[in-house]
Amino acid sequence: MLNELLRELVVAALIVASAYLLLASYARRRRPDWSEPIDRRRMAILSMLVLALLAARVSEDVLAGESGPIDRAVLLYLRAHVPQVLAGFFQAITITGASVFVLPLAASVALGLLWRGLRSEALLIALSSGLAAIVVYVVKASVGRARPSLWTTDWYWGSSFPSGHTLVVAAFATASALCIGRRWPGQRRLAMMLAFVWIFLVGLSRLVLGVHWPTDVLAAACIGAFLPLAIDRALAAQRKKRRRPVARTP
Repeated sequence: MLNELLRELVVAALIVASAYLLLASYARRRRPDWSEPIDRRRMAILSMLVLALLAARVSEDVLAGESGPIDRAVLLYLRAHVPQVLAGFFQAITITGASVFVLPLAASVALGLLWRGLRSEALLIALSSGLAAIVVYVVKASVGRARPSLWTTDWYWGSSFPSGHTLVVAAFATASALCIGRRWPGQRRLAMMLAFVWIFLVGLSRLVLGVHWPTDVLAAACIGAFLPLAIDRALAAQRKKRRRPVARTP
């Protein structure tokens, strides 16, 4: 199993590196204006590629029904080792990932940013959160994966895949961290760390409560973080395009 895992990691690293090199090569030859942004945002682009690849790989396993034993083992391990006294804590954490909590919060933040004149940041928050909610609804309706039934749990609507709580939180938290990093560069690392902690705790709460499989949470976190990164790059490209001077015809 260890050899297989190492082989998959090597293959994934080669795919990501090849994709980045192909993109950079295409930019140098065909779109020179892309080269500088690609070099400057290397880590963001690599992160997007890793998240997209991981989400695709996990989704493939889920659709093929190949990850059941590992999913089951992780849930049973958490059930046996997480103290019951923490049940209330995880119940509270999971509420912070509910759409009825995150989406109104995202709308309030977006409106506040818009009122402050930060149109690009407001758009990033609104698009990331709104698109995340749409993705959750569409994928849940399309996949139809059964939720875990290893012990009695609260009822939640729809398919188990993906974890809607985790996906929406990942989108909003990542978008918020990007906005903070843009306005206050010195706080970028702290903002990303806090976003990661929130995403991790919400995802963990879904597992501790037994309402999602681990692969539901992993794929949701990857998709949710990917969306604002991709939207941020698209918005940056649009801003640069608008600032580019238009050549006057004599």
